[in-house]
Amino acid sequence: MIDLHTHTTASDGRCSPEELTARAAGAGVTVLGLTDHDTVAGCAAAAAACARHGIVFVPGIEITAVTSERDVHVLGYGFDTASASLLAFLAEQRQRRVARVREMIERLARHRIRLDADGILAPGLADSSRAVGRPWIARALVEAGHAADHNEAFDRLLSRGRPAYVPREGPAPADVFTRLREAGGLSSLAHPALVRHDEWIPRFAEEGLDAIEAYHSDHDGLDTARYLHFARDLTLLVTGGSDYHADSAHGGGGPGSVSLPREHFDRLRPRLKIDG
Repeated sequence: MIDLHTHTTASDGRCSPEELTARAAGAGVTVLGLTDHDTVAGCAAAAAACARHGIVFVPGIEITAVTSERDVHVLGYGFDTASASLLAFLAEQRQRRVARVREMIERLARHRIRLDADGILAPGLADSSRAVGRPWIARALVEAGHAADHNEAFDRLLSRGRPAYVPREGPAPADVFTRLREAGGLSSLAHPALVRHDEWIPRFAEEGLDAIEAYHSDHDGLDTARYLHFARDLTLLVTGGSDYHADSAHGGGGPGSVSLPREHFDRLRPRLKIDG
């Protein structure tokens, strides 16, 4: 099984890199990609854990871009994880995340829902390489009894059009494609069915997008077929994975529950700069 889309506690996942790798090994995953949001902080630990379990490790990332006031998630692979310019850019991304979380907590307070911002942000403030986000607020809302679960927290309070929602500020997708390319990597459009703007994909390809995530836990068979068709028409590579977070809000499957077919991985492999 080949799973190129997973998350850890370095961003909004619930497993440490070591825990993620152990679960992946138990599920029979043979190639594991780690794609935390706006950080590569978990990659070194995940690489070491994968080596112990005999898993081929693919360092990656999921960078949030913004176009037409909509989030566009861009997966990156094969880049230099020590690139000074990319790391500086990611640090700016994480600072924007902290500011956004604070503003959302302030908006909740205006609706008489008071949360401890410093407490929620504490892990990210103590370690600036960790990427904070709305799931951290959702968990606090559940723990404080303001929502029954993560999904209710988002549906009632944190999603677009809800009382605490704050539009994201960030780079355009083309900027993200360029930054990944300059760091030696490739870019893939994450879970395009969730973006819900297929008409943007040809423009993204013209702007430097290298691949599209056709296989994803939120894609049904028709979605996958549609994005494979886009890949053929636009000469894009294909990526895929479970988007595993170890929580109920991101699908019910574990690592490897969505696997990238070997033929697509073999086409990607020369761009990934991996051993094994």
